[in-house]
Amino acid sequence: MFARYRKNAENSAQPVRPSAGGTTRPAPSELQKAPVEAQQDPKPRAVTTPVAGSKEEQRKLRMNKIKSDLHRRLLDNLNLSALENASESELREEINSIVVEALSEMNVVLNSEERTTLNRDLFYEVMGLGPLEPLLQDDSVNDILVNGPKRIFVERAGKLELTDVTFRDERHLLRIIDKIVSAVGRRVDESNPYVDARLADGSRFNAMVPPVAVDGSLVSIRKFKKEKLGTADLVNFGAFSPEMALYLEAAVSTRLNVIVSGGTGSGKTTTLNALSSFIGNTERVLTIEDTAELQLQQEHVGRMESRPANMEGKGAVTQRDCLRNALRMRPDRIIVGETRGEEVIDMLQAMNTGHDGSMTTIHANSARDGISRLENMVAMAGIEMPLKAVRSQIGSAVNLIVQVSRLQDGSRRMMSITEITGMEGEIITMQEIFRFERTGMEPDGTILGHFTGTGLRSHYADRFKRWGYDLPSAIYDQVKAN
Repeated sequence: MFARYRKNAENSAQPVRPSAGGTTRPAPSELQKAPVEAQQDPKPRAVTTPVAGSKEEQRKLRMNKIKSDLHRRLLDNLNLSALENASESELREEINSIVVEALSEMNVVLNSEERTTLNRDLFYEVMGLGPLEPLLQDDSVNDILVNGPKRIFVERAGKLELTDVTFRDERHLLRIIDKIVSAVGRRVDESNPYVDARLADGSRFNAMVPPVAVDGSLVSIRKFKKEKLGTADLVNFGAFSPEMALYLEAAVSTRLNVIVSGGTGSGKTTTLNALSSFIGNTERVLTIEDTAELQLQQEHVGRMESRPANMEGKGAVTQRDCLRNALRMRPDRIIVGETRGEEVIDMLQAMNTGHDGSMTTIHANSARDGISRLENMVAMAGIEMPLKAVRSQIGSAVNLIVQVSRLQDGSRRMMSITEITGMEGEIITMQEIFRFERTGMEPDGTILGHFTGTGLRSHYADRFKRWGYDLPSAIYDQVKAN
């Protein structure tokens, strides 16, 4: 049908570059490393292990064999170099044409559902990320976690579940990992067994391979959220209360320096994105991240991303390098996606030297733990400063700590909003303004609770008023449980 996409005696296939849309198109040598793996449904479901020798197991084995044979036939027939400029519809039609011819020659009869699934899986194997592709396209999936070739988990609504998606073997999994990292100019092997990368759609990718990964390669993909959640959306989802949103709008708009603190997967980046919506369009904002995830809506945003060293160990650009350079670029605010190392020194100095309204996230379990984490990062940076001087620097730089958490039922809540009010001796003084109070748990595991003020008036109330945010005192009142 599309003869120009078939191999012939005079035109052998050559490696193909990534397409303009970001889809990685592998070289033939990559495709020949392992046959395609079976997937059973357009949307992978929770795993159910078939009984050995059952009809379901026999059906899976049969489909695996058919897909393996057809995958080899695709390698023999498709001219991958000619596919570089082909549209997706053309490629799907060509694959379908080859599959129809092959099934006829093999005397294999499939129903329409089996043929649709077969064509889809072969397309994903040639042009996408194989078994992972349906998970990447499933909007309900937040994280994809691969523990070896046979155990692939996803997180939906804050809860982990095992899927029925598998790779054929470790070799197949390694090929997909190599396909991802090679597309961004990185490598992973025994001498360099772990890697961070970003997929074409912005999703964050991390992999660790044997021998460091004992039971098979480990892969973690944090999917990039296409939808941009604002504070109104998070209030509707129950992440925090309208009173807390009103307070946070005043805090960000009046240029308080804010730290969002929480554990892994607690919603720190989502919260930071939402808070950034209160920044005015007249301000110049610079963002610095290891993996670009922030989705700021302002007109004047400059985005920077750190870079690891190349294969020769050169060319690394750290977050601290980006932050130091950002200070020379006339920023009104600086937002660091996550502070985790020596860049904390420059971040604190920026907050203390005229870049009010800056924001970042850290890993910590409470506001007080967040302060201790900042102190530890300063110490690990090798800066010889008395503890009192470090705390004084933190106390004058940071105004607000927003603590977020993922609860046992998978929900993400803003657990507290805490102000830093100054120093007493060598101790940083703080006061909690809002918090989430747990009141119980439903039989199905749903956490019960409510948001409440603590009854304490904001330390920055006069500042808010000077900037035109005269918040009603009632928002700080304590709320009684129903």
